Amino acid sequence: MSARIVVHSLDHALAAASAAAGLGKPVALASAPGAGTYAGPTWFLAVVEAARSAHPGARVTAVLDCAGEAGSALAALRAGARRVRFSGRCDTARRLAEIAAALGAEIERGPPPPALDLLGERDPAGACRAWLLAHGTPP
Repeated sequence: MSARIVVHSLDHALAAASAAAGLGKPVALASAPGAGTYAGPTWFLAVVEAARSAHPGARVTAVLDCAGEAGSALAALRAGARRVRFSGRCDTARRLAEIAAALGAEIERGPPPPALDLLGERDPAGACRAWLLAHGTPP
C-alpha cells in the first residue's frame, strides 16, 4: 500500500508527487475528510491529474473522502474516481461497492490508514519527503 498524504491544494499535491517521483516511491493523495461533498470530485480529480502531469514519473493514486454522503460518493464514481472513502451506513456502502466494482473502482471503509496531513505545513515538500522515507514502500 502506498504512503498516504492528505492534500488541500494543488501546491500540496505537487509537493507530494514531486517527493514521490524523486524518491521512486508510490504515493496516495487523499482528500480531506468530506472533501467529496464540499469541494467535489471534479476539483479533486483535476488536482490529482495536474500533479500526475507535472510529475509523470510519480506513481500517484487518489482517495476521495465523501464522508457519509452517498450522493457525493456516487458523483465521485461517475466523475471517474477510482477509490472513494465512505463512512455511511453499511447497506448503502454495499450498494456503492457494487456500483464501484462495475466501474473498476473501490469503496474504502473503516478507519483510514495513517497519513501525513499537509494542512498548515510550512514546508510541504520537506514533510512529504520525510513521510515517504519513513512510511513509503520500497521502490
